Amino acid sequence: MKKGMLLLVLCLVVLIGCATYRHEWQSLTNDAMSLYRNGEYARAEALAEKALEIADKAVGPEHPDVADSLNNLGLIYQAKGEYAKAEPLYKRAMVMVERAAGPDNPWLAGCLNNLAELYRQQARYSEAEPLYIRSLAIKEKTLDPKHPSVATSLNNLATLYREQGRYTEAEPLYMRALEIFEATLNPDHPAVASSINNLAELYRGQGWYTEAEPLFERSMTIIQNTLGADHPKMAEYLESMADLYRKTGREKETEVLEQQAETIRAATR
Repeated sequence: MKKGMLLLVLCLVVLIGCATYRHEWQSLTNDAMSLYRNGEYARAEALAEKALEIADKAVGPEHPDVADSLNNLGLIYQAKGEYAKAEPLYKRAMVMVERAAGPDNPWLAGCLNNLAELYRQQARYSEAEPLYIRSLAIKEKTLDPKHPSVATSLNNLATLYREQGRYTEAEPLYMRALEIFEATLNPDHPAVASSINNLAELYRGQGWYTEAEPLFERSMTIIQNTLGADHPKMAEYLESMADLYRKTGREKETEVLEQQAETIRAATR
């Protein structure tokens, strides 16, 4: 009888401990990613590192929570331009996820996409492309073809092509991605803004300024209304529009936008 009671007490202690861990980890993760989305990278990093630390200790280095924490911290490092820190985290998470979920899982597709994005931002195109293609193939196999996650992969692969000057390959992917986002998300969703901005960048890169300008304006309006006029993403879009103005001989407008962008970036350093 006493042994049975002792076992029951021990089980309750373990369950309470797991629930406490889970609540703390989820709270830290949610707060970290909220800060990340708002461009507050230093604060996000501290919380994401704490979430990874407690997950590693509480549930072990092979647990899915650890893989999620690795990916989240990698995203924050990447946003800060700390690519050397992000890469091993993404690789470790990818191996863990493929071992746990198999080779055809949307979770793995997300890991592949993260690493591909990291390589693309460093112009490591030959390493990024097969990862993007595999990520997209997994999503198209396992998700609805109109799923926003499919659109994200289309957008990312198109951006890879655009940056290499492969414009004819990029445009239909961008158009398909925008069609999916507009059909499945709120028209003022940041993902819609990003998709519109990508298409504008494609046109700007080819000197199609008349086609690009209204798209840049629309994407900036969405970001201002949803994320705020001082969000880092707004600085990125302002700089793109400033470049368009410069190339079309509008120097005064260029200077105004560049100053606005610099003010935003200075506030988030």
